[in-house]
Amino acid sequence: MKITVAGVQKDVAEGLTVAALIEQEKVETPQYVTVSVNEEFVDADAFESRVLKEGDDVEFLYFMGGGR
Repeated sequence: MKITVAGVQKDVAEGLTVAALIEQEKVETPQYVTVSVNEEFVDADAFESRVLKEGDDVEFLYFMGGGR
């Protein structure tokens, strides 16, 4: 099936979960990543159970602290 990951269309296996996609994409520091699917945030507790569907648009977001 086809999904879009960070703006790039990819062919992935049916039944792929968010957790499996994070591993497949070799996301650095996965414990700090926030994931949105179709512009809706996925709770980290649901990464293992959230199954991706044909046409989903997935983004990996990293929030960084900083300042003065």
